[in-house]
Amino acid sequence: MAKEKKLQPAQQQRHQPGREYKMRPRPKAVDERQRGSGKLEGKVAIITGGDSGIGRAVAVAFAKEGASVAVVYLEEHKDARETQKLVESHGGKCLLIDGDAGDEEFSQAAVKQTIDEFGRLDIVVNNAAEQHPQDSIEKITARQLERTFRTNIFSFFFVTKAAMKHLKKGSAIINTTSVTAYRGSPQ
Repeated sequence: MAKEKKLQPAQQQRHQPGREYKMRPRPKAVDERQRGSGKLEGKVAIITGGDSGIGRAVAVAFAKEGASVAVVYLEEHKDARETQKLVESHGGKCLLIDGDAGDEEFSQAAVKQTIDEFGRLDIVVNNAAEQHPQDSIEKITARQLERTFRTNIFSFFFVTKAAMKHLKKGSAIINTTSVTAYRGSPQ
């Protein structure tokens, strides 16, 4: 009989963006078994939502491969500093940029700050996301809906648009999404 995979308990926080340091159990961001091989040596990545979760794991994995990373985050200073320490402990350079990627002017400034700090940009990881779970559509406010689209859709467009003139042949744009996009919600 095959062993069942133990799932972590679902966790929700009222305030968005969430704070990873408050989660129990903590998400695993570093796989110590994974060793870098220099695949991203000299490359620079900007990662929205890079302070926690998938974004943190990507930042650390990229650092292990030799990349420098700019981590864009919204208000989660403690999480961002923890990500920075992890990136640096794995040999990477990490620039922290606090602000709302759902704001076009901020996204332009974040890309410029990345270029000013590292001199280039090779990889864009659009990962910032938030959700405001409700048990019925009637409970979703216009403010929640707009905030969700601004973070989960507009930020991808704004950051990518600002980065395009800096990306050369061989560069990459990576967009992530929630499993909810594929699995849906029982409500």
